[in-house]
Amino acid sequence: MALHQRVLVVDDESSMRELLEIVLSKDGYEIVTASNVTDAIAVLSKEAFDVVLTDLRMGTERNAGMTLLEWINENSATTPALMMTAYGSVETAIEAMKRGAVDYIMKPFKNEEVRMQVQRAIEQRNLKRENVALRKDQASRGKLDNMVGKSKPIEELRDMIRRVSNLPSTVAIHGESGTGKELVARGIHTLSARSSKPFVAVNCGGFPENLLESELFGHKKGSFTGAYDDKEGLFVVADGGTMFLDEVGEMPLSLQVKLLRVLDNNIVFPVGGTQGIKVDVRIISATNRKLDQMVKDSTFREDLFYRLNVIPIQVPSLRERPDDIPLLIRTFVAAHAAKMGRGAIQIAPETEAALQAFTWPGNVRELMNVLERAVALCHNDRLEITDLPTYIREHVGAPAALMPAVPSSGFDLEKYVAEIETTLIQQALQNTKYSQKRAAGLLGLTARSLRYRLKKYGMESD
Repeated sequence: MALHQRVLVVDDESSMRELLEIVLSKDGYEIVTASNVTDAIAVLSKEAFDVVLTDLRMGTERNAGMTLLEWINENSATTPALMMTAYGSVETAIEAMKRGAVDYIMKPFKNEEVRMQVQRAIEQRNLKRENVALRKDQASRGKLDNMVGKSKPIEELRDMIRRVSNLPSTVAIHGESGTGKELVARGIHTLSARSSKPFVAVNCGGFPENLLESELFGHKKGSFTGAYDDKEGLFVVADGGTMFLDEVGEMPLSLQVKLLRVLDNNIVFPVGGTQGIKVDVRIISATNRKLDQMVKDSTFREDLFYRLNVIPIQVPSLRERPDDIPLLIRTFVAAHAAKMGRGAIQIAPETEAALQAFTWPGNVRELMNVLERAVALCHNDRLEITDLPTYIREHVGAPAALMPAVPSSGFDLEKYVAEIETTLIQQALQNTKYSQKRAAGLLGLTARSLRYRLKKYGMESD
């Protein structure tokens, strides 16, 4: 049974339009009709359809259907079209397929034949969407497909994933940068009834505002400079599956309103379009920012926060699961060595001790990147402490910071705090390759607060 799917029927005979409307409406399709190519193009320019069913010959135009096919192929290539004709031949059928038709129907036809052809065209379109989603999924997939660890925090996290996977509710994943929030989202999708459908991940902080809107909701040709063709948004690509909105705290307020509308009625409107598209998508969001504080600061909508945060999941930092570090080290070293075509690599005891002693502000991602560098640069089949970055070796060599006692002669508190702050800021910048935005996130600061401290301590040039 079709669900909220739309078919455009183009035929100059009113009796044929009425027949097709009756036959296809019984399968639940919403039918729109047009009697000529001009009207069909006008409708297609404004509205979205799942299938176009067009006659070849209309009025005195012997190849009207071919003209429409060419327009669809150039302007709405993701919309499948079926060609109907009573004047057909093998050559005509081949020509229609060359111009973009997915199939060919000869008049007179059986009603069941039309129903099957429309259903097949939609299935082929959905398969293309899933292939697009799969390519995006593979392109964004991390180094490892599964969460590694046996500690209590990780076991509790796995248990939570199993419990929420088949619920329809939205899930908000909270945690520091580099903790593996996307792996949690993938785990929820994989264990859900939606696992056979697309998993589409979008980094909301990775696009300018206008491009993020187009990426999520799609756009119509000519809706803005550079929109040379119609484009399906990722919500449409993810239909039936899961949409993972990473760094949702970076989403502009104007787009937050539109995302809330999708959550309310499951309808997306392409940029420049007037016809909404019905979608069935489960939304999982993630952020390393404190959204509740952003709500208080009026930089994140309160109503959207509550809609996204129905089931919150906190991903533990690596500091909260130190027992997993040895297993993570062995897993990452083996994976990197295999990727680089190297044999088994041993880990020197002092190297493992140094890795376990480090605080890992960048969490699992930082550990993984450090070990990739170490495996790439080590000269033999054993990772030595000299293969680790300088900041980790220096951290191990320095005594643990202890709370100083206030001497009777007095204590320069501001100087002590400044030394701690500058050290931590420098570490955060090194761990994020000197991205102030990401470093601020690691330190729990706003970008503005970090810039203030950089200026205060004369670190701007660094």
